Amino acid sequence: MTAAISSRESILGRIRSAIQTPGMGLADAAVAYGALPRGYIQAGKLSREGTIALLIERLREYDAEVVECTPEELPAAIAAQLAASAKHTFVAPPGLPPSWLATGFDWKIDNDLDTAEIEKVDGVLTAATCAVADSGTIVLHHGPTEGRRVISLLPDWHLCILLASQVVETLPEYFDRVEQPPALATYISGPSATADIEMTRIKGVHGPRFLHVILVRDPDSPTQAPAMRPADTAPHKGR
Repeated sequence: MTAAISSRESILGRIRSAIQTPGMGLADAAVAYGALPRGYIQAGKLSREGTIALLIERLREYDAEVVECTPEELPAAIAAQLAASAKHTFVAPPGLPPSWLATGFDWKIDNDLDTAEIEKVDGVLTAATCAVADSGTIVLHHGPTEGRRVISLLPDWHLCILLASQVVETLPEYFDRVEQPPALATYISGPSATADIEMTRIKGVHGPRFLHVILVRDPDSPTQAPAMRPADTAPHKGR
């Protein structure tokens, strides 16, 4: 037996011992798990305005463009972003509201489009499930308004519609909102970029090079535009 395999078996053995305590049933194990100390931050301390301000700050640090609007202004805001992109052909999930599909553009609705068709589009329009302000991360669960993962990765340009009421401050608060996270989710922290190759930053390796976000001030969110505040931690970029 090699040293690598021996170490692996040793680690797995410790795990088995930890989860197979004699006389402990599943209910007891659940209680014991719940009693474990959790020293990490589980809830944010910012106000709703401060949380949204932090998200916008993080997204802009990542070179994403962020604009705000009311629900009534959303169709016009989408049309303006699409027009400003100077692009023409877009893919969209099948569950998006028809009012979001601005006229004057070529829309490809993803009813199982093949990869070759998706690669030919200029950009993608999706909704979102949640956003974590602390890391500037947008979360897609790939439901009817977010679409398959492939349509948010292959196009070069992504316009994401995010409700202000979907914004939380910390990652644990996101998990508190989601009883059962899906088996597949996409976590977007800015446009795709990497510096893995010779420390040269290259955009578009793992997804779109350009991320645009429309933050909708829906009825469950604050109504005033947030004030920007200095960053207090170094965010982590990528998707």
